[in-house]
Amino acid sequence: MPRVPHPAPAVAEISGAIFSRLASRIAAHKGKLYPLHVGDTWMEPFPGARMEDLRVDLHPGMHRYSETQGVPALIDAIVEKVRTQNRLPCERESVLVTAGATGALGAAIGMLAAPCEEILILAPYWPLIRGIAQAFRAVPIDVPFYDRVDSALGAVEAVRERITPRSVALYVSTPSNPTGRVLPAAWLEALAELARREGLWILSDEVYEAYVYSGEHVSIGRYAPERTLSAFSFSKTYGMAGNRTGYLTGPPAAIAQARKISTHTFYAAPTAGQLAALRALQHGDAWVNETRASYRGAGLDAAAVLGQAPPEGSCFLFWDVTRHCGDSDVFRFLEDCLEDGVVLAPGLSCGQDYAGWVRLCFTSIPPEEMAQAVRLLSKRLR
Repeated sequence: MPRVPHPAPAVAEISGAIFSRLASRIAAHKGKLYPLHVGDTWMEPFPGARMEDLRVDLHPGMHRYSETQGVPALIDAIVEKVRTQNRLPCERESVLVTAGATGALGAAIGMLAAPCEEILILAPYWPLIRGIAQAFRAVPIDVPFYDRVDSALGAVEAVRERITPRSVALYVSTPSNPTGRVLPAAWLEALAELARREGLWILSDEVYEAYVYSGEHVSIGRYAPERTLSAFSFSKTYGMAGNRTGYLTGPPAAIAQARKISTHTFYAAPTAGQLAALRALQHGDAWVNETRASYRGAGLDAAAVLGQAPPEGSCFLFWDVTRHCGDSDVFRFLEDCLEDGVVLAPGLSCGQDYAGWVRLCFTSIPPEEMAQAVRLLSKRLR
């Protein structure tokens, strides 16, 4: 008989499923379900950028591999977008098209971190980033931040406290998943200068760049382009999460090394997804503007009903429900919400200091259903 496989210790420490404690209850639920726990968008891509709009006679080879860097026409379009919208230096050699932003961040961390080196992660954070660091044998270090910091000086001090001789990179997300915070330019400039002084790489997660409702999105790479790797995605911006297409930009020498990781993990991003992404960059601005208005309205309504601060950007609300849990942990509260069909994400998946918090995605279902869900949740909270 073959022996039972023993995973590497770093892999054993990774959570297999963020919502595993609720999975069976969710599957068994009878009646209407409001899945607010998954960060997704309910809208379909605009006509012309859907899979049904791509035909082999117009795109010969669309079912074959693309070049490992990406479809050449898409790379050219990304260069123009990054230069004009993000105001970052960008050449063709600065771009790597990836299997979503997840693939982009995996390629970046796999390239820059040796085993046991540390990735500083501003918390609360996107649930998968911690596991990505562990998968590449790096050590994720939580930096309590978005709910604690109120100035550029405070931002720098929060990070400086966690820096050790093993620290190699700082992960920054703005607009933030899960908090909805949009970090001011002055904070980003201060963090970039700290990274330069301490010799850190910057991993800039800009997946929600198109969805800012208050303030302005600024790419931190403007302040330290020589050490910033920026991850972007078509998933949330254009409603294309299932296409698994994103991209990584940064110094050409670093991108060349990151491409080694992407080639040996997912090889290349899906070709059809890249073709849809190209159409999105060429013709998707009007759709994004309309979608932003819809998402903003859903987020403002949810925040008002639940008594939370309105989101500055992204697709989420994140708040502390400890006082509603009594003597139980947050999972009992989540089970109670599930009785109403409302599914929320546990805050512990976003950081070790957030066991009593929950995350709600207000773009995962249509606005009228979201309005029903948050009102059910409001009754439960009362």
